[in-house]
Amino acid sequence: MQGGAAEGIASDMLTVPALGLGAMAAAIAGSLLMLALLGRKVRRGEPLVRQGASEPVAWDGMDVLWIVVVAIMLQSAAAALGPRPLPVRQQLISGTLATAGAAALAIVHLRRRGASWAGLGLHVADWPAALRQAAGTVALVLAPLLGLAAVLDRIVPYRHPIVDFLAEHRDAVSVALVWLAACVVAPIVEELFFRRILQGWLEQRLTPGLGAAQAGGLAIAGAAVLFAAAHLGQGLAWVPLVGLGTVLGVLARQTGSIVPGILAHALFNAVSVVLVLVQPAT
Repeated sequence: MQGGAAEGIASDMLTVPALGLGAMAAAIAGSLLMLALLGRKVRRGEPLVRQGASEPVAWDGMDVLWIVVVAIMLQSAAAALGPRPLPVRQQLISGTLATAGAAALAIVHLRRRGASWAGLGLHVADWPAALRQAAGTVALVLAPLLGLAAVLDRIVPYRHPIVDFLAEHRDAVSVALVWLAACVVAPIVEELFFRRILQGWLEQRLTPGLGAAQAGGLAIAGAAVLFAAAHLGQGLAWVPLVGLGTVLGVLARQTGSIVPGILAHALFNAVSVVLVLVQPAT
């Protein structure tokens, strides 16, 4: 689902190596604390997160292909509108609308195919638990992924027009557009597609031949790799995205819902946007 500016900005921003020493120390402490808590659960034989079951998917490979084709067509149409080159602000607006429209069409299509809201992963039985899971996920991955991104940025310098745009434009409209694209639209759309539609279909497709456990692992890995591949073209940003996608995939499979992953994705991207905003405007 590679395409317009809105889709991809969210996760691409994790390459900003802007953590100060104090913030980095807090991020590392959070990661170590979460590792300690998870280690204690493992020793006690407890599940890492509250368990939940996913409903069998109501779609097949042709439905997944249809959703991808529609998303590409909408993104291409959005990119074709307006002057060339399309101004970044207009890219944000048109890309966000196209991405949200593609997600809405995907939901309508899959609902017509018999998918329930729970089957789409858009359900949550315990909001406080979902919020804790999201916060814990971000605490676990923030330091290692941003640290890795900073190292990779020294190998292949990272440039992205949206990051440059936000560095130069601090007016309310520009910041609001970036927040909408990065912290609302992208987390919902990417988690719906990669962690439920694609990952759920892959797991159901592979289970008869491999068994549930192995199929689940391969589905998580496959969706994570494709999630990263959808963000190719911005240096080595795709490398930490594989790790982020894997963690979010495990969270979705364990909880049976993509809501905790959406919240974690949004919170992670919010931190990334703040890292850009705290830098001096150019």
